Amino acid sequence: MDQNGLSHALILDKKGGAKEISYEQISSFEKSQGILWVHFDYTNPQAIQWITDKSNIDPIAVELLLAEDTRPRTIVLEDNVLLALRAVDLNPDSNPEEMISLRLFISENLIITTKKRDLLSIKDLLTLFKQKKGPVNSSEFLITITDRLTFRMDGTIDKIEDRVSEVEELLLESDDNMELRSKIAAIRREAITIRRYLSPQKEAISLLYHEKVSWLDDYNRIELREVNNQLVNYIEDLDSINEKITLIKDELTNIRSDQMNQRMYVLSIISVIFLPLSFLTGLFGINVGGIPGAQDSSSFEIFSVLLIGIGFLQFLILKKYKWI
Repeated sequence: MDQNGLSHALILDKKGGAKEISYEQISSFEKSQGILWVHFDYTNPQAIQWITDKSNIDPIAVELLLAEDTRPRTIVLEDNVLLALRAVDLNPDSNPEEMISLRLFISENLIITTKKRDLLSIKDLLTLFKQKKGPVNSSEFLITITDRLTFRMDGTIDKIEDRVSEVEELLLESDDNMELRSKIAAIRREAITIRRYLSPQKEAISLLYHEKVSWLDDYNRIELREVNNQLVNYIEDLDSINEKITLIKDELTNIRSDQMNQRMYVLSIISVIFLPLSFLTGLFGINVGGIPGAQDSSSFEIFSVLLIGIGFLQFLILKKYKWI
């Protein structure tokens, strides 16, 4: 990336290829050359200045491209499309739920995209252009980028489902409730965060194939509908994950409650057996005159045998009534 915040500037040749140009050459671009695509880091001061003063786009578009925080949405200004989208963060040492924001301004001859962190979907597009297999017009660019953003979510959601299956196995095998609770909380947080952005993103793409934009034909709208259907599937998968996690959490609570009840039951049985024994030892242990056997040297042995007999008798009674 240059110091001016430009990640790359390409002129699409409308045949699947693209020619890279410098920051200085952007100002001399003419529509007859093809379609201009510039990709900026929206936090860079020079990028902010170029988008604000030199892009010649609507102030609403400028505001969206440079906004610090955005939720997925679509705005159509005359024949131009503004999009704010989200993608899972697949960069090394990152958490997928920390979703990356991508903002797009797309017209028939000009495409401006802005980001703060790198996106693999953008790298996919650059690779396609190098292979002469890239989008040939603005509508194909729009469909390709939305499709790549959606496609990249598939692996992340599959991994979440695998982790849910792992937690289900641990529930049956492990006694470490704290570890399970930690895994459950992490999965639930990740699923909720991703779904929170996918739901409005579905609405944003859905709005696209209902809007009247001259450079979007009927086939393009069908392709956008397919991308939207895939998002619906992902949202349903995330809902299913949340339901499974809720069931696992309930089962973990039930297991913990059963364990606690079992321990309390054992303590209750012990209390039942030792309560009368404690009463007798307390009664015969008071230091007053008249205690039976106080003058007999064998009274302790007799009393001990009596206590053992009473305890054994209680055990038999509890066994008979299947309390133990």
